[in-house]
Amino acid sequence: METIRISTPSSHSEIICGDSAFENFTREFDGQNAFVVTDGNVFSLYGDLLQKSLPKAEIFVIKAGESSKNHRVLLSILQGMVNAKLTKKSRVIAFGGGVVGDIGGLAASLYMRGVELVQIPTTLLSQVDSSVGGKTAVDMCGVKNVIGTFYQPARVIVDPLFLGTLPKRELRCGLGEIIKYGALDGEILQKIAQNSKNLFDFGFLKGVTPLCIKHKARVVAMDERDENGARKSLNLGHTTGHAFELTYKRRSHGEYVLIGMFYELFIACNNGVCAGDYADKLRSLIMRALGKIPALDEVSAAKYDKKNSEQSKISLVVPKREGEWAEITLNFDEYASQIKRCAQLIRGEK
Repeated sequence: METIRISTPSSHSEIICGDSAFENFTREFDGQNAFVVTDGNVFSLYGDLLQKSLPKAEIFVIKAGESSKNHRVLLSILQGMVNAKLTKKSRVIAFGGGVVGDIGGLAASLYMRGVELVQIPTTLLSQVDSSVGGKTAVDMCGVKNVIGTFYQPARVIVDPLFLGTLPKRELRCGLGEIIKYGALDGEILQKIAQNSKNLFDFGFLKGVTPLCIKHKARVVAMDERDENGARKSLNLGHTTGHAFELTYKRRSHGEYVLIGMFYELFIACNNGVCAGDYADKLRSLIMRALGKIPALDEVSAAKYDKKNSEQSKISLVVPKREGEWAEITLNFDEYASQIKRCAQLIRGEK
């Protein structure tokens, strides 16, 4: 087991990774004065474990899926917290994937202007990325994560126990973020490349997860509130990925991150930012994780990405060379044109 610490101006967090992390956490207390937010899918798998491990906790179950990440569900959670008579000394536990972590974390930040938050991520994506760093949010008016706060969890419990029930698609979703970290960190890229034929193997996933968390911890410590540019790097692949996700809605977030990275890598090469063996290596890893890259070209939603300074200018974070990234800003028409050209090449059109 390994403990990774993040110190920021607002608070201190510790991320505990490894086998038995969940058991060790629940051994400390019985859930008294705790409020657990989870979703229906996770509760069907781990409800008995939750109730046995935290017998005195109040458990609030929301519908699984991105559709629950809205202000109405947020208010229902807050109402549940009031009904449970939580106090300033209560503890909110977000037990689930990225949606539960985002909305549970936001509720914890709002209730009585903030109560202790513990994240227990149960998906690969939430373990390697979304549970760490303090971003909380809900979607509104078709815009992802437009309402949110920065609120650091006191602890994050990352236990590979929960990966055993994940279907391959959920593992692929997490690989979207893992390969993103590989594009930002040479050590992680080397580990992924060495295991390129075993990307879905639990041994590899258990080994690479702490490396991804450590990278994110360093970035968050430098730029907790996304103000000085360091944290912007973590958006690699996300501008186009989010645009596709909001438009097509057929795949998971992490799958769209992989697709977004592929298209944005094309733009990076087309604009002379990235090239050669490094670009080929990233393309190969993306395709190993995802399989066939779909030909998509509707990216109007990118105009509303919160990273843009204005709707007509699209900001992209792209790989530059191993361990380095760059930001490209394009007029929307030029951006859309390059996305369309990439889709044409995928379809085999000249």
